[in-house]
Amino acid sequence: MIRSISIGITMLSLLAVGAVNAQEVNVYNSRHYGSDEQLYSAFTEATGIKVNVVEGKHDELIQRLANEGENSPADVLITVDAGRLALAASKDLLQSVETPVLDKAVPEHLHNPDHLWYGLAVRARVLVYTKDPERLDPAILSTYEALAEPEYKGKVLSRSSNNVYTQSLVASVLAANGEEKTLEWAKGVVANFSRPPEGGDTDQIRAVVAGQGDVAIANTYYVGRLLNSKKAADREVGEQVGVFFPNQDGRGTHVNISGAGVAKHAPNRDNAIKLLEYLVTDGQRYFADVNHEYPVNPAIQPHPTLAEFGEFKQDTLNASTYGENAAEAVKLMDQAGWK
Repeated sequence: MIRSISIGITMLSLLAVGAVNAQEVNVYNSRHYGSDEQLYSAFTEATGIKVNVVEGKHDELIQRLANEGENSPADVLITVDAGRLALAASKDLLQSVETPVLDKAVPEHLHNPDHLWYGLAVRARVLVYTKDPERLDPAILSTYEALAEPEYKGKVLSRSSNNVYTQSLVASVLAANGEEKTLEWAKGVVANFSRPPEGGDTDQIRAVVAGQGDVAIANTYYVGRLLNSKKAADREVGEQVGVFFPNQDGRGTHVNISGAGVAKHAPNRDNAIKLLEYLVTDGQRYFADVNHEYPVNPAIQPHPTLAEFGEFKQDTLNASTYGENAAEAVKLMDQAGWK
């Protein structure tokens, strides 16, 4: 689907080979949040640069970039999860961009070492647990590794192994602990599942409240959304769970990103860089206040709801490692029976 932010644009003019307009930037976007239009409109208002958005699924847009090659009209690729950004980089679809603004705004572990992509927003993968003390003593919560221990039998809820958030988490555990220990850990987590993996993060949180499990692995912004929903039923769900940041006495909590890179053959390269710089500076309040993600820029404070979860130590493993370890992580989960 092709949308136009601001004045409007025809499909023909957007896809015209090599078309360059000093006041445009063409974005391939797989963030599936309709509210992102606010972000692009604010950029246009601030700079006068019109944002043309092609929306699609993550892998489809990456393949589209590959198929279009030098004729691609894309200036910027925006997607979620560092694993997908790593995939685009591995296919030589992004170009290196380094500016003082980007370097200052984005911590080193949240951008590609070769500056092929940058994080825009952070989502911590945490343990979302029932506040019912008769079901769970929160004192047992500690690390991701502990989820394989006997005290979690029948308590753990997770997404499936084909989900990229799951793959990136396991990829980070693999980087920390090695293949043998990660396989044994994955087997232990599977043995402690309260039900076979199904649904998304919000489904896991709802399942905790429904008593189908006591601890869910989920991203923080899903809890933030529930707590700030216009629906009373959603807010009630959010109020019945707590957020725990694992591994605070060790490497820190696993974090993932929404991120962006400049397309290798970007016809509007300068405008693409301006958009990236805006997204990691003035645009950070959008990620914090509208979508309840943590700002990637450490100078920006999170939304009050996320601030109430407390400060936490991030795992500073470079996010590019998630993509590098993804295939091995999937293989280990398959061996462990993580469906």
